[in-house]
Amino acid sequence: MRNEITRGMKDSIPICAGYLAVGFTFGIAAAAQGIDAFGAGLICVTNVTSAGQFAGLTVIAAGAPLVEMALTQLIINLRYLLMSTSLSQKFDPSIKWFEKCIMAFGVTDEIFALVSTQKGKVNRYYIYGLMFSCIAAWTCGGFFGAFASSAMPAFISSALGIAIYGMFMAIIIPPAKHERSVTAVILIAAVLSSALYWIPGLNNISSGMAIIICTVVAAAAGAIIHPVEEEDAA
Repeated sequence: MRNEITRGMKDSIPICAGYLAVGFTFGIAAAAQGIDAFGAGLICVTNVTSAGQFAGLTVIAAGAPLVEMALTQLIINLRYLLMSTSLSQKFDPSIKWFEKCIMAFGVTDEIFALVSTQKGKVNRYYIYGLMFSCIAAWTCGGFFGAFASSAMPAFISSALGIAIYGMFMAIIIPPAKHERSVTAVILIAAVLSSALYWIPGLNNISSGMAIIICTVVAAAAGAIIHPVEEEDAA
């Protein structure tokens, strides 16, 4: 048990380094919306989803109703349902259903990729070690980001606040260079988002609904532009 927990924690080190950095950026963004360090840390430890949390800040800032928050999180985080279902096939048969529910809470894009590449079945203790380290790093990043932001001069906090845009650019540019379909989806989302922000009438749509519309329309466009054929999925 101890060896598997330790192995999971060791394998998580590269992920934790990234989570600390991105979590710190989230903490700065949360502080900009009036959320203190405890609140930012609480959001991180109970959500564990970068895109969902950043979108949630937009919804909070807009004062949108809870139903919009729920729909926004459902749409953005729907991929985790597929990831959890896929990972369940990698788990050791002795892992109980309630343990799988606990593990599903900690599924992220990076954890999914790491566990999927493991040879054979995955031990429960390996997952626990991996989850503990990653969630702790993400939570600490959010907490200290908000704490540091409140202690730093306003102009430094504002400057660091643009780091989130750099992070998203780093995510979308590499695949866009190689896949025209990705480029098309990005452009569709950007144009639609701009229209919902600038065009009179459309700009009356709340921030939460705008995120939902952009996500669904861009994803649907991507499925139409670049459908996955049966032979490609094999």
